[in-house]
Amino acid sequence: MATPHAPLNRTAEWLGALTGWRRALAAAAAGATAAFALSPGYAVPLWWLCLPVLIWMIRGSATARGAFWTGWWFGFGHFVFGLYWISFALWVDIARFWWAVPLAVAGLPMLLAIFTGFGAALFKSLAWRWRLQGAAEALLFAVIWTAMEWLRGHLFTGFPWNLVGYGWSAWLPVLQFASVAGIYGLSLLTVAAAAMPAAFAGPPERRRQAMAGTAAGLALFAAIAGWGAWRMAGTEGRAAEDVTIRIVQPNISQKMKSDRDARLANFQRLLQLSSSAGWDKVTAVVWPETAIPWLLVEGEPFTLSVTEALASVTPPGGYILAGTPRATLDGETGGTRYWNGMVAVDSAGHLAATYDKFHLVPFGEYMPFRSILPAGAVSAVAASAGDYAAGPGPRTLDLPGLPPVGPLICYEVIFPGNVAASVAPDGAEGPGRPAWLLNLTNDAWYGETSGPHQHFDIARVRAVEEGVPLVRAANTGISGIVDPYGRITASLGLGREGVVDAALPQAVPDATLYAQYGDWTLVTLLLFLSCLIVPLARRM
Repeated sequence: MATPHAPLNRTAEWLGALTGWRRALAAAAAGATAAFALSPGYAVPLWWLCLPVLIWMIRGSATARGAFWTGWWFGFGHFVFGLYWISFALWVDIARFWWAVPLAVAGLPMLLAIFTGFGAALFKSLAWRWRLQGAAEALLFAVIWTAMEWLRGHLFTGFPWNLVGYGWSAWLPVLQFASVAGIYGLSLLTVAAAAMPAAFAGPPERRRQAMAGTAAGLALFAAIAGWGAWRMAGTEGRAAEDVTIRIVQPNISQKMKSDRDARLANFQRLLQLSSSAGWDKVTAVVWPETAIPWLLVEGEPFTLSVTEALASVTPPGGYILAGTPRATLDGETGGTRYWNGMVAVDSAGHLAATYDKFHLVPFGEYMPFRSILPAGAVSAVAASAGDYAAGPGPRTLDLPGLPPVGPLICYEVIFPGNVAASVAPDGAEGPGRPAWLLNLTNDAWYGETSGPHQHFDIARVRAVEEGVPLVRAANTGISGIVDPYGRITASLGLGREGVVDAALPQAVPDATLYAQYGDWTLVTLLLFLSCLIVPLARRM
């Protein structure tokens, strides 16, 4: 007699028995479908479908090697659909970089898929050796998946883009858990809950545990959502006293931005937008990454003329915070060092502070292994004057009249736990942790794709993790202000030109658990779930 679970069993067995190109296609399709759980789709429930499919296929793999390739194809499909937009940057100068399009479309996903492949192989080996089924199997899968995500975010300078937890960016009550265990911790719980239904396909004795595990996972997220709603209650509208930020989004196309003959017109466009009605009533004007189109060298007459122009649109007693390439003389070698930086200029035209990007984009802002490559063999895509140098790390700038600010340029905002200074450098007196984060970026490289939406959501999560507001100025899409609970209090959408004036939200009264302990909260969660595997396995 057929049971209600018979069709599910047959589906799981059919998926597990697939071989060759059919197995590769099915795994890649599952991974591609899971990409829609992330921004801008936010279809988080898809994980409850796609991860059980992956687990059924891994179960059916005869060897760890077969499991590796199953996981690899899942990751390949996932990253191709999730990161297709990276190739759009090459079309700005396609005559020069046509050869790199296949590398961007398929090459990067092929590399990133190694992490899912290795995780699948490890999961297959341990689940087989320990004879794990049901909830124990799901928890092992979640622990290994999260460990692979963490490694992807740290090895070889790291690329923690589109982690599972980012799908909750549009579900703010659930997103509040990032303040406790960060985005990796939210990914861990999501995968653990979403993997539970895999146990529905299997022996009858396993299904009761599958039902209990699935119900527990859903109840957990209901509890997180309830706690998150309670955490957010009554916090809307809290603003720092007498601080208003003007964000300028010029919406300059990347081709126009890269046109040397258009530099002056681009600069004048920013000046004009900055000085529009109400400029004298704001505390700070914020320009995006590399908004100043010339290389600034401190003390040179041309640089002084640029800062004078900036001062003309700086509010009285306030600042303009603008992204710019900078150059300094290296006192040790006598050579010149180039920086992707930010300058803070006051209303008198004085350079009040500088900041230099510390987490650079490989191949975009510097060429890895340049010292061992033939001279001139390969040049970095974005660093025309040579590789950029890396700044000293997260910093907090103390600008009188503004709360202490932690600048981040573009790509730097994607690294959890590495966006805010914790103490003053070298034990000296200083502002310590920032009261707000400032992210300057230029997403014009990627056109009207999902990339800018994903980038904005990633930045948004940093505000929740650190418990501080985030101000984001983009050359185009998406500029805005996010409060420490992830609410967007002001924004300028993708492809729009203009300014937005808005109050700076207040930081949370006390540092979040994640801000205090970073990924140690993740380690605690991983150990807790790992300890549950043994008693759950014994109950099968």
